[in-house]
Amino acid sequence: MSQQGYVATPPYSQAQLGMGGHPGGFGGPPSQPVYGHYGGPPQPFPIPPGGIHKGPVSAPSAMPQPPASSHYGSSVQQNGSYTQGFPPPPAASSSFGQVPQSPYQNIAPQATPSTHQLTNQISNMQISGYGPMPTPQSPSRSAPQQPFHSAPPHLMAQTPTAPGPQSPSMGSPLPLGGPPPMGGMMPAPMGGPAFHQLQGQGTPQGYPQPPAAGPYGGQLAGPQPGFPGSFPGGAAQMAGPPQKKLDPDSIPSTTQVIEDDQAKRGGQIYATNLRGQIPPLVTSNFTVQDQGNASPRFMRCTTYTFPCTSDLAKQCQVPLGTVIKPFATIPKNETPLYVVNHGETGPIRCNRCKAYMCPFMQFIDGGRRFQCAFCSCINEVPVFYFQHLDHMGRRMDLYERPELSLGSYEFIATLDYCKNNKPPNPPAYIFMIDVSYTNIKSGLVKLLCEELKTLLEKLPREEGVESSAVRVGFVTYNKILHFYNVKSALAQPQMMVVSDVAEMFVPLQDGFLVNYQESRAVIHNLLDQIPDMFADTNESETVFAPIIQAGVEAFKAAECSGKLFIFHSSIPTAEAPGKLKNRDDRKLFNTEKEKTLFQPLKGVYEQLCKDCVAQGCCVDLFLFPSQYLDLATMGDVPTHTGGSVYKYSNFQVERVDGTHFLNDLRKDVEKPIGFDAIMRVRTSTGFRATDFFGAIHMNNTTDVEMAAVDCDNALTVEFKHDDTLNEETGAFIQCALLYTTVGGQRRLRVHNLSLNCSSQLSELYKSCETDTLINFFAKSAYRAMLNQPLKNIREILVNQTAHMLACYRKNCASPSAASQLILPDAMKVFPVYMNSLMKTPAMVGSPEISTDERVLQRLCVMAMGVEETQVLLYPCLIPLQNMDVSSSVLPGAVRCSEERLSDNGMFLLENGRLLFLWLGQACPSELIQSLFNVPSFAHLPEELNSLPELDNPQSKKVHAIISAISERRTNRMKLLIVKQKDRPEILFRQHLVEDKGLHGGASYMDFLCYVHREVRQLLT
Repeated sequence: MSQQGYVATPPYSQAQLGMGGHPGGFGGPPSQPVYGHYGGPPQPFPIPPGGIHKGPVSAPSAMPQPPASSHYGSSVQQNGSYTQGFPPPPAASSSFGQVPQSPYQNIAPQATPSTHQLTNQISNMQISGYGPMPTPQSPSRSAPQQPFHSAPPHLMAQTPTAPGPQSPSMGSPLPLGGPPPMGGMMPAPMGGPAFHQLQGQGTPQGYPQPPAAGPYGGQLAGPQPGFPGSFPGGAAQMAGPPQKKLDPDSIPSTTQVIEDDQAKRGGQIYATNLRGQIPPLVTSNFTVQDQGNASPRFMRCTTYTFPCTSDLAKQCQVPLGTVIKPFATIPKNETPLYVVNHGETGPIRCNRCKAYMCPFMQFIDGGRRFQCAFCSCINEVPVFYFQHLDHMGRRMDLYERPELSLGSYEFIATLDYCKNNKPPNPPAYIFMIDVSYTNIKSGLVKLLCEELKTLLEKLPREEGVESSAVRVGFVTYNKILHFYNVKSALAQPQMMVVSDVAEMFVPLQDGFLVNYQESRAVIHNLLDQIPDMFADTNESETVFAPIIQAGVEAFKAAECSGKLFIFHSSIPTAEAPGKLKNRDDRKLFNTEKEKTLFQPLKGVYEQLCKDCVAQGCCVDLFLFPSQYLDLATMGDVPTHTGGSVYKYSNFQVERVDGTHFLNDLRKDVEKPIGFDAIMRVRTSTGFRATDFFGAIHMNNTTDVEMAAVDCDNALTVEFKHDDTLNEETGAFIQCALLYTTVGGQRRLRVHNLSLNCSSQLSELYKSCETDTLINFFAKSAYRAMLNQPLKNIREILVNQTAHMLACYRKNCASPSAASQLILPDAMKVFPVYMNSLMKTPAMVGSPEISTDERVLQRLCVMAMGVEETQVLLYPCLIPLQNMDVSSSVLPGAVRCSEERLSDNGMFLLENGRLLFLWLGQACPSELIQSLFNVPSFAHLPEELNSLPELDNPQSKKVHAIISAISERRTNRMKLLIVKQKDRPEILFRQHLVEDKGLHGGASYMDFLCYVHREVRQLLT
């Protein structure tokens, strides 16, 4: 059966230049192959298998769109335009799988589709699933909006098309087209003479038109060379006579997809009893009932139907992967994991492949033997485990045993699973405080010591146990280290100094790691003394590697695993192992050597990673820098030990920073965690796990080692075929995690998932999950940054996007004109996420973004789960000016574009890491009064650092919305209040991902046009 996704048809029946049969596109002949996975072999575009039946084209009747509202500038630059530090633009490929020579430029001489055609193609698109009704306007757009400095948009006249037979499975086709504009207007070809004429008028290279003034003052950023935004085929850069205005509502909307899924599947029970079942989106609220497959909170796949052969997988280029969050938080209304104890015999396993007993195992021979679902080996059932089978061949005790009926559960591990066959000791937490001049002066040390007095009461503990078994220790340091004896028998804490940092050792064993409840009085005494002891310090130099080494040695001596909380201020320049020097060089941005800025220095730090993982020592790093730190090197140990990195630049206690830091620290100390973990992902025959991305360490190709794993750590795994998969049996994945609990018990946590297999590509595309796909691409691109120039990575991302869509078009969609844009229903918003990924700070070499900021984002994304990458790449923009104060529901989000802002509006924007409150200049005075207790916008102070809590419905409602959003996120977000036209607004605008990037990158509209052209090129 043919599958149909989105479609776009121009109203012309003859072949168009640059469309259909004519070679359009741009770029010279390919020079050398690069494609596919970073550094993998090039993939030619394959011919579809014969015999695929193509159905008729179907198109719903089009109806007139509402007039397009005036489109605000795609991205405004305040205080003048920045100078962009980009290299000369790269080249686009003309055949797939080859590195282009200078993509996104070199287009002018080619015959390309007319402006009018592309306008028509995109402007009449109607999102499948919404039906052909006009999109309702968001509240923020009812306000009068300032127009562009350009000709007014023309109303869109459209010819209705006769409805055809609809294909039920992939959404309806989208007509993309209308009649030519009235009045004999001749559309100018994109990149034709008009483009050259503009360049001849002294406009800088790569900018097809002078920047227009933005509606909020400042200039609009022009397209950036080296990015898809700089091709003159973009919707926003049409040379020649005035054109019909593109309606941004007509292209696929992420907020609409999220709303539709919530309306359809939100609030419902999701039972995991079916193989290859597609779960609700991460953004929807649903309750999971485990009935044999792991909850999507633990495992999500890029597609829930794997192709049967490696040839099909290569043909479609959709990566086969799963994102695993083994310790994901389970909501209170869902059942916690059952713990199974088989006593001294330990968990039942397959003799050959060592897979653990799970619902996929098949019992035979009256229940005396079982066949492994992963390797088909026949195993004897131990006598104590025997049970008769019913008439269906199922065990009589099926529902009494979690490992036979549930997708996720835990086993108590036996001594065979413990180091040296000895039960482990409970883990310990060591707090290591940098007491150099900067941290004392900023007030950090005093703030931290005060907080620890209450925070240590909340150390993580086992379910049902009154107090935590986690022991604690304290170290302060600058150029030398101070260890503290806080044994409960002492009246005063004792300090021991180690000044020989080259040969690190721990000067005391008894009294360093203690039970907090027993030593509370001595610890409080110490925390009171530390700020006073170092109050007059002038020491500004610090060490760093010896601190971590000291932690590892302390855990070794105590024979336990644990976590180091390091509070550090500056680049370690003191004479000691791991001394660093400033290697930041912005001249390397956008050059072949840029990758060296992201690479950690080897040597001392590489060895530290191995030592930490071997001992189960996790490192969490809290940084308070005022300048460059070499975060690429300093963040390497946390990244490989399952730890986190937090950064508070130019930290001042009295600002929002103090609260933000304390919120992060509280969450970090209290969150559920397991230590000294080792994980293995097993698969059924025909495919295997080949690649792993995350905050992990690997000594071999199969065992994933993590010094600690917490509720936020996610690991992305890629699978490859090594044989043909069977449609009837499907594909099985088992993730087994061996770890030590906070109470010191060794356990095995097992998650199982079954997927469908198909020889029809349409089935694969139907069960894709965009949010998981983009997590996979983000991590693989961010890892590739260590070895490849960003220009190559961006090309590969665009190429693979085009390839996936071209393959769908060629093999799954009904035949249609080449000029139609067709997107699979499950991937219709994939382009907006991909474009956003290419505009993230890590992927953009702009002098305005510091190297450490880019490195931080790279490190954080590598450990993120699907929910975190989804909101990072498509932030949530919520209008507040018309909120219903009596409702408990969050106001609906609007599209993440400047066009949605209005002068009289107030908006919240959050991306999981930052939270902005944006205030329009004409924001109603009563709303300003209710929230800030000042009469109007003009009375707001220059620097707004916090939102006061006032006793009125509006203030309570906004605070309730902020806390509801914060509860959902893994990080505690810092609230930044931004006023329209103030300088800080630039930071806010970087997150409006549907617009042009402030530091380079195309708008969503331009990127869609560009990808469409690449797809057409592949198909011709």
